[in-house]
This record gives sequence, C-alpha cells and structure tokens, in this order.
Amino acid sequence: MNRSFWLAKAAKFVVAAALFITVAVFITQYLWNQLVPTLFHGPAITYWQTLGLLVLSRILFGGWGRGGGNRFARGRAWKQRMEQRLATFSPEEREKFRAQMRSRCMTMNSWAQKGATETA
Repeated sequence: MNRSFWLAKAAKFVVAAALFITVAVFITQYLWNQLVPTLFHGPAITYWQTLGLLVLSRILFGGWGRGGGNRFARGRAWKQRMEQRLATFSPEEREKFRAQMRSRCMTMNSWAQKGATETA
C-alpha cells in the first residue's frame, strides 16, 4: 500500500475521533445544563468545563488503556493468583500471613462494626 493511502486513512480517523469527542461533549453539556440547574440548582457549564468533566470521569472511573474487559473477571484472576501464592506457603507461613492480614484489617473491620452497631 502506498503512503498517501495511509495518510488519508489516518486523517479520516483523526477527523472521526474529533467529531465523536465533540458530539459526546455537546450531548453531555446539553444534559447537564438541562438537568442539574433544574434538579439541584447547580450551575450551567461551558464546552470546556464539560470536556474537563469527561476527562476527569475517564481518569477516575475508566482508566487509560488498562485493557477493557470485565472488572469482575480481573477480580477473580487476582483471587486465583492469591490462592496459588498461598498454596505454596507452609502452614506456619500461611498462619503468619493470616495473622498479619487480620491485624491490618482489624481497624477497618472494627470501624465497620462500630458503624453498624450505632445505626442499629
């Protein structure tokens, strides 16, 4: 294939991506400006604020190229790796590991139990 073919293909991709991002920003801005001021008495936002909001939400919730896929499948894979790692421990090492995990998680667990008893 010649070079001009690939340049044209790349240019089409860049234009399509820019168009897609622009449309997504305008749709998000429209929905925000229709709903948030009415429901929550919040401010209306500009195009650039909307773009920043989308980038921020992508960073916080979507990540950047960490591979799509199912988050639950990654959790299962992590659990399987941990089980394999624990299987190689001797009984003494396994008990020591569990004791360390209990001591580390005890503060969170006691905090959660304290909150549960206060609401009950």
